[in-house]
Amino acid sequence: MYRRTFLAAAASFAASPAFADKLSLNALSKYLNGITLAQTDFTQINDDGSLSTGTLYIRRPGRMRFEYNPPEDLLVMAGGGQVGIFDGKSNLRSAERYPLRRTPLNLILEKNVNLARRNMVVGHDFDGTATIVRAQDPEHPEYGSLQLKFTSDPIELRQWVVTDGQGSRTTVVLGQLTRPSSLRDSLFSIEIEEQTRGK
Repeated sequence: MYRRTFLAAAASFAASPAFADKLSLNALSKYLNGITLAQTDFTQINDDGSLSTGTLYIRRPGRMRFEYNPPEDLLVMAGGGQVGIFDGKSNLRSAERYPLRRTPLNLILEKNVNLARRNMVVGHDFDGTATIVRAQDPEHPEYGSLQLKFTSDPIELRQWVVTDGQGSRTTVVLGQLTRPSSLRDSLFSIEIEEQTRGK
């Protein structure tokens, strides 16, 4: 369940709805590329309807960290081209690892996000208040898809829904997004986390 939870994460950056026209893919790509460091609290609605909370850290490109609050004994990290999952119920000290490129979140963590790339976007809609983009790896649609919801004035990412290859979906609602001046490297190092837990 936890693997699906990470690969099907969603996020909302807590701001009031804005009424505007559909945002262009180029504008949305520019916005995502402008996110380098970010931090926020989140509440996650898992595929089975259960809830989890924690803190999310983002350091683009390629790095993300989900720290879950008790009673969850869970940590999910993306760094060094890999996703590492530390689950206190099964693998507390060593991470279960997966290639980041095989997860839909790689689409927004890659160095140069280009939503206009051929065949990446399979849906681009406007629901009256927000622009909704559904994207997938054009070479590997079996990895799943990522749905992003944006509002404008200014552009804000309100929600992402990742559907994994088995069809599982999870929603994560974020609190106020902050832009810290720095985030230490160790937050995103699977190796350092394993060394720390092994002591």
